[in-house]
Amino acid sequence: MSEATYPPLDVLKPVADGVWIVDSGPLRALGIPLPVRMTVIRLRDGSIWLHSPTRYEPRLHRDIAALGPIRHLVAPNIAHWTYLKAWQDRCPEALTWAAPNLRQRGQVRRSGLRIDRVLEDRPPPDWAADLRQTVVPGGLSFREVGFFHGASRTLILTDLVLNLEPAKMPVLLRPLLRLARMTTPHGQPPPYLRLVIKLRRRMAADAAAQLVALKPDRVIFAHGLWFAGDATARLRHSLRWLGNFN
Repeated sequence: MSEATYPPLDVLKPVADGVWIVDSGPLRALGIPLPVRMTVIRLRDGSIWLHSPTRYEPRLHRDIAALGPIRHLVAPNIAHWTYLKAWQDRCPEALTWAAPNLRQRGQVRRSGLRIDRVLEDRPPPDWAADLRQTVVPGGLSFREVGFFHGASRTLILTDLVLNLEPAKMPVLLRPLLRLARMTTPHGQPPPYLRLVIKLRRRMAADAAAQLVALKPDRVIFAHGLWFAGDATARLRHSLRWLGNFN
């Protein structure tokens, strides 16, 4: 399963000024070995913002802390919270921010995860100078919050785009993943997630249009090959299941 990932794993990789990624995994979801990714932002005040933290590693923690104090741990949708507790326990001064409805999940309550703040469409004062954010709604309590780092023109998503490379996937899964439109060059979320989001299609399409209108230079997301170039056009194509965006 390690072939599914993007080594080296659990290490900081610079992307742009003040932006890093950490590749990790794989995780198995619906029988698919998924690479996973965290995004790290250094805010203007020097503090560090962790988007969708991946598995905790002491060395990784030390390397991130060397960039600045870790002040924000972000769970950007109702699925990406598994590793937050480990980071929370070791970063006691950090605030934990969560997508709407995550706090209500029974599994989350039983885990002992502390949620300090709920994310909204308007960025909080803590990072309003650095990041814009947009809540993409869906049915069944699904919400995903997208973030735009203006200084680097980087859009940070989670599961709204899933762009798996067939060569990294088990041979028997490749035809199914292509049929489900989850593969490069313009991957989409799994069919079940597309259906869930389409339960709020009008609102979700409005939010997706806002993301495309940002015209990002790059789009980072949690699973698969992120968009390092021609990002706006590729994002528009990946979101075509929600509508045609100019």
